[in-house]
Amino acid sequence: MFNRLLGKFSKDLGIDLGTANTLVCTPERGIIINEPSVVAVNTRTDEVLAVGEEAKKMLGKTPAHIQAIKPLTDGVVSDFEVTEKMLKYFIDKAHNESFTLAPRPRVIIGIPLDITEVEKKAVEDVVKSAGARQVFLVEEPMAAAIGVRLPVTEASATMIVDIGGGTTDIAVISLGGCVNWKNLRIAGTTLNNDIIQYIREEYSVLIGEQVAEQIKIQIGTATVWKESLEMTMRGRDLISGLPKEIKISDHQIREAMSNSIHQIVDNIKIILETTPPELVSDIYEYGIVLTGGGSMLKGLDRLISEAAKVPVKVADDPLTCVVRGAGILLADDELLAKVSAPSSRDL
Repeated sequence: MFNRLLGKFSKDLGIDLGTANTLVCTPERGIIINEPSVVAVNTRTDEVLAVGEEAKKMLGKTPAHIQAIKPLTDGVVSDFEVTEKMLKYFIDKAHNESFTLAPRPRVIIGIPLDITEVEKKAVEDVVKSAGARQVFLVEEPMAAAIGVRLPVTEASATMIVDIGGGTTDIAVISLGGCVNWKNLRIAGTTLNNDIIQYIREEYSVLIGEQVAEQIKIQIGTATVWKESLEMTMRGRDLISGLPKEIKISDHQIREAMSNSIHQIVDNIKIILETTPPELVSDIYEYGIVLTGGGSMLKGLDRLISEAAKVPVKVADDPLTCVVRGAGILLADDELLAKVSAPSSRDL
């Protein structure tokens, strides 16, 4: 009863709890928070020093008693306490302009397709511990498809490939459910690690994850690009131990990422090959939609289209599709009832 009373003064929230970024939206104001999923903690006092963008700036730069932690791995909670603190911070921040002392919002949160019951329960528990009075779980490809305004409840197939930071979800959706799907532990973070490994092997230079991310965004391509791209980067020479500057090209970065990218493409083809023929004809007509930050890699849509022989398009603002879908569901209880995943408590 007390929770219900506080809930009247709280805003319903849609949350995309991603490996790389956490996004929060409300039905009234749309996306209000878009920050990295990073928390800086003082290990001596157990005090949270920074969350989000401020904490990300500390990655790789902290003294021994401060840890910059990424509390999610492959789209699931790997550090319960830190995830709880991060979510509580974001929920409180979403209620900054209201007079609620203890927010108790209704929360819709995206989960990966291949999540186990234990991982599902961890997500529910951590969101409730952070202050939610009610939690609804929605599979991320479904939320992304709703965010792109695809006809998910109709008797026609839509295919979505959601390439996030920790996982890639490939799903064929029809009549409000996933007919055929696959979850891969290959995504944006994997590509960053490929770049780090390549530069280490080719140049004996060690770079950090943030530098690898910048390289991927600036000159990363999935296919031969129309113009040659180059950039200068700095790292630590593993032989001398001193700083070193090198110039790298898009060709080298494409070579570094090629194995991971082709695994994603091959799995998209496998899903198409194992999807019922009636649905494949719909996919051929409407095409594949790419969402998530990884879909912004230059030329990826073209590579998938050539390999799968199906039209492919990148969604508008692909980073926010999941949270936009959660926002639409907050305002549509009927659709939410059709597409939400069963709670771990119902089983």
